[in-house]
Amino acid sequence: MNLASHPDITVQRLTIGREQAPLLVIDNLVANPDELVDVAAGKPFGDVVSYYPGIRAKAPLSYQQFVLDRMRGVFSETFGLQGRLRFTACYFSLVTTPPEKLAHLQCIPHIDSVLGTELAFVHYLFKRNHGGTAFYRHRHTGFEVITQERRTEYFERLEAEQAGPDKPDVGYINGSTALFEQVRSEEGIFNRMLVYRRNSLHSGSIVLPFAVNPDPRTGRLSVNGFIA
Repeated sequence: MNLASHPDITVQRLTIGREQAPLLVIDNLVANPDELVDVAAGKPFGDVVSYYPGIRAKAPLSYQQFVLDRMRGVFSETFGLQGRLRFTACYFSLVTTPPEKLAHLQCIPHIDSVLGTELAFVHYLFKRNHGGTAFYRHRHTGFEVITQERRTEYFERLEAEQAGPDKPDVGYINGSTALFEQVRSEEGIFNRMLVYRRNSLHSGSIVLPFAVNPDPRTGRLSVNGFIA
């Protein structure tokens, strides 16, 4: 498919919490977002070997090329990246796991990597109120970003808390809890993209019950992936 920039594209450079990790909020990313939904609706989705609570299908290479051609300079400048950028993963994604079937690690914020040179992104392709993405601080350590140096301390504490009195109930996290403080939340708006470092603690904010839906036209469809 041929993708073009929306004439009203806007870019906000924001920060997350006390540690001021960078966050990009890009509204009106593509001129033809409904065509992306049509493409997704024609794709075979399947289960994935990861903690993503749903199903996925590969996004077009043309999408990846468009994003890099249009936003490469913004990504490099905002996140202090050097050299050639590339996608390491890019999928259409749909949330389909009922909250009562989530594993423990799906009930708390997560990171995707401890490397600050790798980016994660989510491009919302739903029009209903299915929620957005939130960022968190781990209360005991105070960490909002999990680096290689913090990794052992954080995950040892996380393991201890899993058996503690504040262990979270099974379900999607959507706000502050006894273990995590929500420090920023961005609404899931149709044709909005968020870009952040993979080592920022984050989680999807899932609005139930309608977000859990395998239909690309009515469910919580997004394009998700990683850039390095």
